[in-house]
Amino acid sequence: MCMNAHLKATNRGRGKPVIKAKINDWSDIHFAFQVARLGTLSAAAEQLDVHHSTVLRRIDSLEQRLNTRLFHRHARGYTPTDAGQILLSTASRTQEEFDRLMGQLAGADDQLTGSVVVTTVNSLSPKLTPILGQFQQRHPEIRIELVVDARIFKLEYGEAHISLRPGAQPKDPDYIVQHLNYMQTTLYASSAYIKRYGGMKSLNDLAGHRFVSNIAHMSNLPYIEWLHKQVPPDQIFYRASDFYSMMHAAESDIGVAPISCWLAQYSKKLNPLFAPPEEWNSDLWLVTHRDIHRTPKVQALTQFLKVALRDNAE
Repeated sequence: MCMNAHLKATNRGRGKPVIKAKINDWSDIHFAFQVARLGTLSAAAEQLDVHHSTVLRRIDSLEQRLNTRLFHRHARGYTPTDAGQILLSTASRTQEEFDRLMGQLAGADDQLTGSVVVTTVNSLSPKLTPILGQFQQRHPEIRIELVVDARIFKLEYGEAHISLRPGAQPKDPDYIVQHLNYMQTTLYASSAYIKRYGGMKSLNDLAGHRFVSNIAHMSNLPYIEWLHKQVPPDQIFYRASDFYSMMHAAESDIGVAPISCWLAQYSKKLNPLFAPPEEWNSDLWLVTHRDIHRTPKVQALTQFLKVALRDNAE
């Protein structure tokens, strides 16, 4: 735009038609810049690694679209016209800016700085947050964005850099999927509920109990499947949209709820009714996209998470 404005001004001063050409291919400008800088088609062609006829064709095409002469042709080569001098000056500054930009981009991924977006489910948030805080103490220049959502984010669209998800193994071929651990879950109830309705000895001990369930059917989680298939509908007295709300309902003496042991450990009101059923264990996956998997900041955080979560006993 800046270069076109200069050329328009030059033509107005000489009484020539105002240039209305729109340059959609910036490589033509680069070709002209090399000719103006080096003085001959052959030198520009060598610099650009093309045949000299290609350079001539691109220059002729650019001059036609601009409706102005950029070069004086003579036996010794090409000398810029006034318009060509404007192109040379502006393109030289632009090249310097591009060089600085390339230097910045080349080193961007090698620095442990910038933002990393992590997505997970809310039942993992209390376990994950202290770990992310410890990571930032080690790498204070990295900013963490923790997005807690039941929705599975699309890493290929850049919605997040790292995903921590329980349940079925992600199958996208562009994802790097690593198994971290498993999440244990059992049924919890408050002391007041147990005093009123009694405890449960097993998953089959349903009679006389009131249950807290979820609103959305998450079939990839075995304990949610159990709620929907094994607990009679007339024994479900409360439904919530997420696991935090289900836990709060159990804390409020409303009923029995399946809650992750990692989440329930932060509650002072809940009691496990029996040991976590083995069939309720849910795999925990660490997921990244292959395009950013090897970047230093993503590698630093994934390695930190693997040590903190994979080797951490339930």
